[in-house]
Amino acid sequence: MPVKVKRSIVRIDEEKCNGCGLCVPSCAEGALQIIGGKAKLVSEIYCDGLGACMGECPRGAITIEERNAEEYDEESTKVHLEEMKQEEELACGCVSANVAQLIETGDPADEMISRRSMLGHWPVQLTLVPPNAPFLKDADLVVAADCVPFVYPGFHQDFLKDHALVVACPKLDDFQAHLARLTEVLKQSSIKSLKVVHMEVPCCSGLVHMVKQALLQSGKDIPVEEVTIGIKGEILETA
Repeated sequence: MPVKVKRSIVRIDEEKCNGCGLCVPSCAEGALQIIGGKAKLVSEIYCDGLGACMGECPRGAITIEERNAEEYDEESTKVHLEEMKQEEELACGCVSANVAQLIETGDPADEMISRRSMLGHWPVQLTLVPPNAPFLKDADLVVAADCVPFVYPGFHQDFLKDHALVVACPKLDDFQAHLARLTEVLKQSSIKSLKVVHMEVPCCSGLVHMVKQALLQSGKDIPVEEVTIGIKGEILETA
């Protein structure tokens, strides 16, 4: 049975937490994850109790408290971070090795153009995209929230033509793993521009935070455009 000692450790008020995910990348130990739509402390041994995550929470849901908890384990934390970094395969078995460049066919003047896919490559899930994928070279990259293509009817025509695409959910996916992957994409690929397309709901703003954090960690200076989509399918704001 693990020995517990009285020490400082984070406490998350689930009533206040809206699952935005902004706290996750600020935890260098990977102790926080979004699980079931709420921020969770995945293990006491990964939390150093310093509270770097507190300042990122817009709802004040994170505090530091003194209580009996397992001691912070630096070595176990290193192993945990390495495992997160190496996780590259989804449970469905769809691996990132299946990279494909899709060739557009058909007459652009065809009356059915609005129903034709503008997607130029595969895969699109951020978890599966290799940082050095050929379609990322000198690309204008769209980083879209998972829900956007379902809500915005002109997604293919307005956002995909002549663009590469990665999709992610800042609330339900592994935020820290996505951040690490996007950082590597920016480091290894000569991305020319970034366009972040997200929903108006509060949790979706975590995608913007992810892109900004990845840019900072990559050391790259790439122009970023932000597009906010309303839940009724309209563009609310472009910045």
